[in-house]
Amino acid sequence: MKDAIILKFINITLAVLWVYQGLIPKLIFTSPDEIAVWQWMGLSPEFAKLAGQATGIAEILFGLCFMMISHKIMHYLSILGLFFLLILIGLLLPDTLLRAFNPVVMNLAMISLSCIFLMLSRQSDLN
Repeated sequence: MKDAIILKFINITLAVLWVYQGLIPKLIFTSPDEIAVWQWMGLSPEFAKLAGQATGIAEILFGLCFMMISHKIMHYLSILGLFFLLILIGLLLPDTLLRAFNPVVMNLAMISLSCIFLMLSRQSDLN
């Protein structure tokens, strides 16, 4: 029972973080870094902004899935996505990794939460 509460808390926390990351820097206050990544991929400034907003919507939807789907696959997808995004940002905008508030901190914290979820799930499966 105790593990179930922790697992639910992890899912809610990750949901809030994914929704925040999709909403604030991508939809409400579009970050210039978000646009720069899409422009590096060859998009015009207008399409780069639209692509950033589409990414924000996808992140919000993914975050909402954490509220409705309590399954290990969500955490594997989250870990994979966060590692990919961290590597991408590290390659394209390496200076962002040196800032006070940087993607390393957020991504590693979110990856750690998913790892804890997976460890607790495995432990619950064994009992």
